[in-house]
Amino acid sequence: MSATQRQRGDQPAVEPAAGDRSEEEIELTYCVVNTGQRELLLRGLDAIASERASLPFATEVLVLDNDSRDGSARAAGEHSVVDCVVALSQRRGKALNDSELLRRARGRYALLLNEDSELRSGATLALHEALEQRPDAACAGARLLRADGSAQASAWRFPTPLSALAGALLLHRLLNVQSRGAHTRAVDWCQSAALLVRRTAAEEVDYLDGDFFVYSDEVDFARRLRDAGWRSLYVPAAVALHHEQLSTGALGERRIVEMARNRDLYMRKHHSRAAAAVVRWLTAWAYALRALAALLLPGHEPRRYWRHVLATLKPARGEGLREAAEEHNSRPPRTAPAGEHGGAGQHAGRSGEHGGGTGESDRG
Repeated sequence: MSATQRQRGDQPAVEPAAGDRSEEEIELTYCVVNTGQRELLLRGLDAIASERASLPFATEVLVLDNDSRDGSARAAGEHSVVDCVVALSQRRGKALNDSELLRRARGRYALLLNEDSELRSGATLALHEALEQRPDAACAGARLLRADGSAQASAWRFPTPLSALAGALLLHRLLNVQSRGAHTRAVDWCQSAALLVRRTAAEEVDYLDGDFFVYSDEVDFARRLRDAGWRSLYVPAAVALHHEQLSTGALGERRIVEMARNRDLYMRKHHSRAAAAVVRWLTAWAYALRALAALLLPGHEPRRYWRHVLATLKPARGEGLREAAEEHNSRPPRTAPAGEHGGAGQHAGRSGEHGGGTGESDRG
């Protein structure tokens, strides 16, 4: 397959893979968004290939490359499992990119995946069966594991002043985390690292809200689905390995700013300015406690937690990942040398710093 061409206008360039599946009735579409993580993307696509071969229904694989400039789009286009590559010429936020793929998907269901998500055997079928058995459910989230095999919290209660209070009292894992147990259960929201979505439900609420550049986007999505009468499910039988790509330095600072501003946006959108203010102070208190504890615990960075405190209290200040994307877009594209790997992009990984227990994990 030839290299995917980039389009210079507002619309992304699209190139289908060699095998035309237009005559098949697609049941499920794999939707993968990639930002500068070519090697992780390829590992995830290999896992999709293994899954796809064992499914009893027709599927398709769409990859959206978020202007990676590291050869990701070409690599995806040359992968045997990929049916279509959407190559952006300008970097955009996660919510807009997920919505783009949801609109393009032909399947009844769409499985949203980060480029750093690697499905374990049987994950697709377990998620599909969960939504088939619950016609009132719009989303089904997988059980996420870190690279070392440890469990990662992946389903949460919706953020409220009460959930923030639980975090301030250091009870967030007990009261706010919902990804527990061995059986499928209804939850408030699941992380979108591996999230199966009923496309008719997504269309009903007009997909994800692009005002959330990254962070809180899937929380807002699940909340609007709940308001429309839909439910979300946590499916522990579906397992995905989530390679958390953490950012340090200037990009890490931007990630903290972006998380705080979108947490505040969610609270103001779904609650009130007063509730948002309460959550800011309770969440800042939780981070302050962690900063104090980090002074005594080896391997922790007090300054990082304190930066969360400042960003939480002043979410309108500072430059986040949205500004990083704007800077990226202002630079002319370059051709990546042979063998160069990505990693400088604003990858949406999660570090598990659950500030204040508001049901938001650290993705940046």
